[in-house]
Amino acid sequence: MTSNPVQTDSWSALKAHHEQTGEPDMRQMFRDDPGRCSRFSLEAAGIFLDFSKNRISSETLKLLCDLARQMRLDAWIERMFTGEKINLTEDRAVLHTALRRRSDSPLVVDGTDIMPAILAVFEKMGRFVEAIHSGSWRGCTGRPITDAVNIGIGGSDLGPRMVVEALAGQAVDTIRSHFVANIDGTDLCRTLKDLDHESTLFVVSSKTFTTQETMTNARSARQWFLEKAGSSANIARHFVAVSTNQAEVETFGIDPVNMFEFWDWVGGRYSLWSAIGLSVALSVGMEKFECLLMGANAMDEHFRNARFEENLPVILALIGIWNRNFIGAETYAVLPYDQRLHRFPAYLQQCDMESNGKTVGREGRQVATKTGPVLWGEPGTNGQHAFYQLIHQGSDLVPVDFIAVLEDESGLELHHKILIANCFAQAEALMKGKTAGQALEELRYSNANAEDVHLLARHKTFPGNKPSNMLLIDKLSPRNLGALIALYEHKIFTQGILWGINSFDQWGVELGKQLASGLLQEMDNELRPELHDSSTNGLMRRFKASRA
Repeated sequence: MTSNPVQTDSWSALKAHHEQTGEPDMRQMFRDDPGRCSRFSLEAAGIFLDFSKNRISSETLKLLCDLARQMRLDAWIERMFTGEKINLTEDRAVLHTALRRRSDSPLVVDGTDIMPAILAVFEKMGRFVEAIHSGSWRGCTGRPITDAVNIGIGGSDLGPRMVVEALAGQAVDTIRSHFVANIDGTDLCRTLKDLDHESTLFVVSSKTFTTQETMTNARSARQWFLEKAGSSANIARHFVAVSTNQAEVETFGIDPVNMFEFWDWVGGRYSLWSAIGLSVALSVGMEKFECLLMGANAMDEHFRNARFEENLPVILALIGIWNRNFIGAETYAVLPYDQRLHRFPAYLQQCDMESNGKTVGREGRQVATKTGPVLWGEPGTNGQHAFYQLIHQGSDLVPVDFIAVLEDESGLELHHKILIANCFAQAEALMKGKTAGQALEELRYSNANAEDVHLLARHKTFPGNKPSNMLLIDKLSPRNLGALIALYEHKIFTQGILWGINSFDQWGVELGKQLASGLLQEMDNELRPELHDSSTNGLMRRFKASRA
């Protein structure tokens, strides 16, 4: 099977189709087809997707699904779910889906059924969370735990933090959740400032337990704690670890009994489903954490079994391929119209750009087409007063995913109606735009002279025909949130397969880490200018002079 989509007949057919259709006018499409929305919408696992506001026809969709079949997406899906080592450069399986399986039937990796170990870790998490919530687990002075601080970075921070904030309205009222990620000491200091060491639990989350930022923050937190608590024996009641590296956990001083394991087939940006989700369980309870897993599993089953034409992750992925590779969009925005999801775009940035920001294909050759776009976004309606101007009238095309939750949690019904009205209106405005004639009609009765009216009308003209998807969720429950996250995971995986890349490694982050390690040594020792460029040397001299 080829890993180069450009070599397929389907890609050639899509290219010819785009050249033939050009930039079809969505406004005309809706006029010609009153049933367009029902034909271009899907629902599964609690998520409704309206993708009718895209520059696609039934023929476009057929050709995109042909591409997915020609690239053997179905086979790759099965390879992932059954534990083949599809992370080729690291020789690993990719089995975050196994963490949310609702079956104890065997799943064998390297000759071992991994399901008993998964279930054992979840049982251990459940016992620990219950002990914290009930107050039977107490700090070194006998006080119950009131604050939990997750120390991690990347996937060990972004996922749990996003979920905890999204479900904050459903959190238990006995635990306050905190997150520390940045190596900037301000992050840790501001978090510790208002905490009491006697009632604080630190969850140190690191796959290798060697990540520089995480372990530096963890050691500083340990020093803060010991300065107040005295004996290192007290660490056992206030520090737990989520890691794959027991030796490093013990070296840090954490009792391995207080270590929650996960495995190398769990990628960092897919790890919130594992014990990395301990901070989520501490916040909302183990039952709701398991509901999160159930929602993701429902999307897993849909993705694995639905026909491509009726498959939410596949359709989102194919539309993204069309917008990126044929229409030429270099970025796209994810705009949740729900304050609870304000961290969702940041979470997706890692999930998408770390996965598909690649220029080398699975076979080690340069890719033949553009791959992952730049993802960005903020919650509505805040973004409307910031960057929507560029989306509506800027010179770059920015496709949009709108996300809205239909049920209000705040109890302020008018606020929610305004929020949802704005969400639907923005999608409609992107599609419809405003013609010069419409702008002139609006200005007809103004006091401006004719010349000024025509000039102003040009500024008030919107080109429209801007593509967007609308995702609706009835209620932001743990289950629906799990399905939403899994939807985007599988979308990203699908696009990686169609671009012929490995979505599960991240070698691009390594070089900066290596160089930083050398520069750190030079900050306390003699500079080695022969190793660096003149700019880096000049910056280092300035830093050292400031410290002197």
